[in-house]
Amino acid sequence: MPDLGEQAISKAAEIGLASQLDEVEELNVDIRTNPLKLIQGELESVSIEGKGLVMQQDLRAEELKVNIDNIAINPLSAAFGKIELNHPTEAETFVVLTEADIDRAFNSEFLNEKLQNQKVHVNGQPMTIDTKQVEFRLPGEGKFALKADLVMQETGETKQVSFTAVPRMREGGNRLSLEEVQYAEGEEISPELTQALLEQSSELLDLRNFELQGMSLRLKHLDVQAGKLTLQAEALVKEFPSA
Repeated sequence: MPDLGEQAISKAAEIGLASQLDEVEELNVDIRTNPLKLIQGELESVSIEGKGLVMQQDLRAEELKVNIDNIAINPLSAAFGKIELNHPTEAETFVVLTEADIDRAFNSEFLNEKLQNQKVHVNGQPMTIDTKQVEFRLPGEGKFALKADLVMQETGETKQVSFTAVPRMREGGNRLSLEEVQYAEGEEISPELTQALLEQSSELLDLRNFELQGMSLRLKHLDVQAGKLTLQAEALVKEFPSA
């Protein structure tokens, strides 16, 4: 049974985290310590678990888990329900995104604006292209599948581009890059246009989009399954979120 001190700072941390998110279906912060350790400024562990979290840029995560062990804190701040770290602390983080989460983000206002008025060459001719609809799928076999309707401003003509690609960790561990692009039925319209879509995919799946206040993430492992993407990351926590 957690004592009142644990409950108070756990609740304060939950409120602080929730204040950073646009939507929260479920959020639980579990802080383990004991009164003696708390007075000495020690926490045994902090566990954060969330479901259905909507972060910046309309990016929804199905699940988020953060686990931190052996934390040194300011005991005076803890007495007032605030967790103040004495020094940055490492944590283990898991983020689960569903196919629907990523598809929603691709069609969000934030990304939609970036995919308009793209200047590219199609068959050697300069064109301005608007992306109208993006369909994102996780078909399995470690691949992403993207399909997009593209409108050529000069002619009003709509074309569809469809390809699969393999996500890989970029050096530095912040972003994913999409490689081994394969087109459906050899229908490559423009390498520049595909590149623009790939860049936006990489920007969308930048781990920094999932960072909470005072936390920086570095990707360690990527698991791409049918319908689900799991990111395992190392986090450096410099401060705890506060409301």
